[in-house]
Amino acid sequence: MEARLVPLPSPNPGPAVRVEGERILVDRITLHDAALAAWVADQPDSERGSLAERALKVGLTALQGVGVSLNVDIVRNEFEKLVGQTAATNEKAAQALEQVLRSNFADGEGRLPRTLETFLGDRGKLKAMVDELFDPKRRDSAIGRIGGMLESYFDGDASKLATLLDPTRLGSPLYQFREEVASGFKAIEVQIAALQAAQSARADERSRSAAKGDDFEDLLEAMLGDIARGSGDTLDRTGDEAGDTMRSKKGDFVLSIDPDLTRGTDLRIVIEAKDRAISGRMMRDELREAKTNRSAAIALVVFTPQHAPSGIAPFDVRSGDVYCVIDPDAPDAADLQAAVRLARLLAITAARELEAEIDAAALAGTLTRIREQLESIKGLKAHLTSISGAAGTVAAGLDKLRDGVISQVSEAERELAAASRSVTGAA
Repeated sequence: MEARLVPLPSPNPGPAVRVEGERILVDRITLHDAALAAWVADQPDSERGSLAERALKVGLTALQGVGVSLNVDIVRNEFEKLVGQTAATNEKAAQALEQVLRSNFADGEGRLPRTLETFLGDRGKLKAMVDELFDPKRRDSAIGRIGGMLESYFDGDASKLATLLDPTRLGSPLYQFREEVASGFKAIEVQIAALQAAQSARADERSRSAAKGDDFEDLLEAMLGDIARGSGDTLDRTGDEAGDTMRSKKGDFVLSIDPDLTRGTDLRIVIEAKDRAISGRMMRDELREAKTNRSAAIALVVFTPQHAPSGIAPFDVRSGDVYCVIDPDAPDAADLQAAVRLARLLAITAARELEAEIDAAALAGTLTRIREQLESIKGLKAHLTSISGAAGTVAAGLDKLRDGVISQVSEAERELAAASRSVTGAA
């Protein structure tokens, strides 16, 4: 049975359904449907109002959905028509594009492949242009022009680079620099020659004067002073003082030996400083006169290397006196100390007051060993002058022998000291 809504007669004519804002007002609507009437009759009276309200709401919502579905179908149909039209249009456009692409980019007949072949092919314009541009056999090609330019700058004596770098060419930038350097060296050469001449003149003047000897004596005074302070001896510089011989000033220094070693006897060593050449005979005469003038038992002469007799470096004993070599530019204090100690030993040995108390055999043996060491030093010095390749070995040997001589001198000094103490105790 179909349900129908029958409006009830109303004394007030007008619409049965009104809409006020968000509310829907329904007046006097009757629904003819037996099944629905029976179902509503089974519902409680208190719920029938809300039930009718829900039924109206559900019905209106369903009707609204049906309307929307109808609108969607219309849109779908229209969209399908549009899609069909678009597909047809796209097909036509694709066919037109394909035709254009084929006419321009086809492998054999396309305009672009033909153009590329014309310019980039094996016989194309680009290859011909490159071959022409970089042909080394053509003078007007780029390679030929570059080669010609490089030849003009770098090839041969007439090139621009050779002209620029040749200091002997008048137009070269280095010519003026060469002239300036040459003039500068000439000025330096003149100055060096002047300095050498002045130094040579001063050296000649100094060698002829007493100043050079004074410098050497000043050096020896300082070195001898250090040695004397360490041994108890006293040192006097006597080169400007007259001695026992009338008006004689022979003897540059006088070393007075420690009286404890001489039992109070005034035992002296006269020391000469020689910075000039002198013959052996004249040296012996001068030392003999110096010993007499200074009342000395032993003489010690110290030479510079330029004026020393051959075979005495670093020291030697000749005619009972001690010869020594000291380099003013590189003085070796150990050499001078050994020479002084050797002179002291010889002076004490020569003192008559201690002859009886000294073990002559032991002292003679010590002096013999010292002389042997000195002879060995002479031999090594001879090798040193003749064998330049063995200079280092010979120098080491000289140092070793010098240490041996110093140890022998020390041993002799200990024997003399022991003898001196025994004599003092006996007295």
